[in-house]
Amino acid sequence: MADFLGTQAETDIVTLSDEERQPCEIWTRVMGYHRPVSSFNRGKKGEHAERRFFCEDRLARD
Repeated sequence: MADFLGTQAETDIVTLSDEERQPCEIWTRVMGYHRPVSSFNRGKKGEHAERRFFCEDRLARD
């Protein structure tokens, strides 16, 4: 296992059981403040799923 400074060897593999895992909560910015997507109603969740994200690399190449 890693110590406080994170000196874990790269070859170590950490496996977790299902009981040890926890869901990753996604947050997004809405109207100037941040909210978890899990608190959205059905319509807002659908809108969030359809969003397109800005990609600087693509813009720079064009």
